[in-house]
Amino acid sequence: MAKRNKHRGSSFDKFLREQGMYEDVQAAAVKRAVAEAIEDGMREVGLSKQAMAKLMRTSRSQLDRVLDPGYTAVQLDSVVRAAAAVGQELRISFKKTVHT
Repeated sequence: MAKRNKHRGSSFDKFLREQGMYEDVQAAAVKRAVAEAIEDGMREVGLSKQAMAKLMRTSRSQLDRVLDPGYTAVQLDSVVRAAAAVGQELRISFKKTVHT
């Protein structure tokens, strides 16, 4: 008799939670989306990194951290300033989840 896969039919989110990786993976996905949105905004308005950093009142190295999809420890105020610099507004929402 073939061995049954215990994960078959379960969600990927459930698998990540079981492995203790859910929050890290979610943070990385959100950061990637934020970085891409800011880069898209920079392209749309024609901002170089140097000009963007000046508008944000920050350094180019801090902007590089904001744009780095792998750097999840960026400060919220930096993301808000980056969004504003490209004519956008950051909105955050929370969704209740059911842990199964």
